[in-house]
Amino acid sequence: MQVELLTIGRFARLCRLSVKQLRHYDETGLLAPARVDAGSGYRYYAPEQARDALTIALLREMDLPLAVIAQALAAEPEHRARILRAERDRLAERISRDRARMEMLERLAEGGLPGYEVTLSREPERRLAVVRAVCTPAEIGAKVEECVGRLLPALGKAGIAWEPPLWGLYPLDLDERIRIAVGTQMPPGQGTPGLELETLPGGLVAETVHIGPYGQLRVAYNALFAAVHERGLRPQAPVREAYLVGPAEAPEEELMTRLIIPVQEDKACPR
Repeated sequence: MQVELLTIGRFARLCRLSVKQLRHYDETGLLAPARVDAGSGYRYYAPEQARDALTIALLREMDLPLAVIAQALAAEPEHRARILRAERDRLAERISRDRARMEMLERLAEGGLPGYEVTLSREPERRLAVVRAVCTPAEIGAKVEECVGRLLPALGKAGIAWEPPLWGLYPLDLDERIRIAVGTQMPPGQGTPGLELETLPGGLVAETVHIGPYGQLRVAYNALFAAVHERGLRPQAPVREAYLVGPAEAPEEELMTRLIIPVQEDKACPR
């Protein structure tokens, strides 16, 4: 029995969509009509296409990219589930970042731009056992946790007794992909089997202390870099973070992080 095809208007009403949406789905290759009249160009749809049309509309409301929707529609159920879960995880990460931004805005609204005391001091040479990772700026938090999860078991396996704090090393510029490291200071003469060794030279540094969530470190960095440039100093890599009070020791609002930027006098910039 031949199935009666529906005009684009009737099909749109059936799916509670607009004709404009259906035309867009056709133009982008998401949902082609069952038939297009060669003479008039009118589009006709089969009733069984309603499920795909409704699914596309639902996923678009969730801001899924058109390419992802196309993949999900074409995939077998098991693969489709993996595609949608991957998008769920990306959404959760975005929500987490937005929540941190909201908390920062609330903090600024309540107390204004927080003041940070920036001091100049001389930092001793430090010899660190480190593990490294490559990530985007948005992935720094997760990658630091991953690095800690690799570092501490390696230290235990090597029988190395380490003392807090843990250190994070970062580049000056946060490009699309950056190299970071997490490490702990090693006593003189202590070997680091299975771990990479990095020596941080001593010298002049600008530093400040941030108390609060890691998601609000950006405010402290703004104050620190502003002070560096205002004093006619040139920042050097790597930027260092010393985690004086970590998540295992205190709630987020009581975390304590020492931010350190090695600096040199900028001869081209008058004091």
